[in-house]
Amino acid sequence: MSSSGNVEVLTDPYGRTVRSLRMSITDRCNLNCIYCHNEGHIGHSKEMSVDTIVNIVDVASQFGVNRLKLSGGEPLLRKDLEDALVRLPEMRDVSLTTNAVLLRDRASSLREAGLNRVNISLDTLDPEKYNMITNCGNGTFDKVLDGIHAAVDAGLTPVKLNMVLLKDLNDNEIADMLEFTRNYGGNVILQLIELMDFRDLPQYRINAREVEQSLLNVSSDVKVRELHKRKKYIIDGAEVEFVRPVDNTEFCANCNRLRVTADGQLKPCLLINDNHVDVANATREELPDLFRSAVSKRVPFCRN
Repeated sequence: MSSSGNVEVLTDPYGRTVRSLRMSITDRCNLNCIYCHNEGHIGHSKEMSVDTIVNIVDVASQFGVNRLKLSGGEPLLRKDLEDALVRLPEMRDVSLTTNAVLLRDRASSLREAGLNRVNISLDTLDPEKYNMITNCGNGTFDKVLDGIHAAVDAGLTPVKLNMVLLKDLNDNEIADMLEFTRNYGGNVILQLIELMDFRDLPQYRINAREVEQSLLNVSSDVKVRELHKRKKYIIDGAEVEFVRPVDNTEFCANCNRLRVTADGQLKPCLLINDNHVDVANATREELPDLFRSAVSKRVPFCRN
């Protein structure tokens, strides 16, 4: 561990300082996407309480963590989400990843409770294809579009659209998705996501280098995000990022994020599952040492 001014910061054995927390607040979901890892339902009773969520975030903020991303499952299945948001410490950025099916009616209340912005999962603009990817019923796609509109209207911007690229299924829709984002005048940004192999789906794996080259070929400008060293391509006024968490040493080398599972386990590394630290039943006084322990377990990811 090291200090920044008078604040102790969490720095792992490889010199990476943790500044961001990604917290799953439920593993429940109202969709069943074909590529989802479905880690296993823990049950409603084992989800972290609002008090536990607030305590974990509060301790993280004491260590200089200033960014929080709430995720699921589908976090909007938690009806007490706003109750947690209003109690969180002040942070630089509080965001939420959602499928937006339930977002239309809660966008304003989430903004009022302290949420800054949302990431919305949308893999296609074809309703039939959307139904196939998500295993949902008719009408769900329209609810998602309504959720996007509501998020922009409520000021949960920039809205980032997360599009998982699936070979021969939606990888021909990048241009259409960029055109869709342009309709929002810079309030919606496209994020292309490399498929992670939680499931054995080789038929859907795209060639990441080819995708990046195709974006470069048509872009007028390329910027690099300081935080993650990810490239942002500017294409006819629209912005698109390509997120490559697989076989990407640069992604790992610049990782500043600690994760929390829905049942209250600190997860030091995205793709490593045998070094978790249990904080579900920890007292407020025990949490700082548990954070220090979790960060000490962070390692560079190497595929066997």
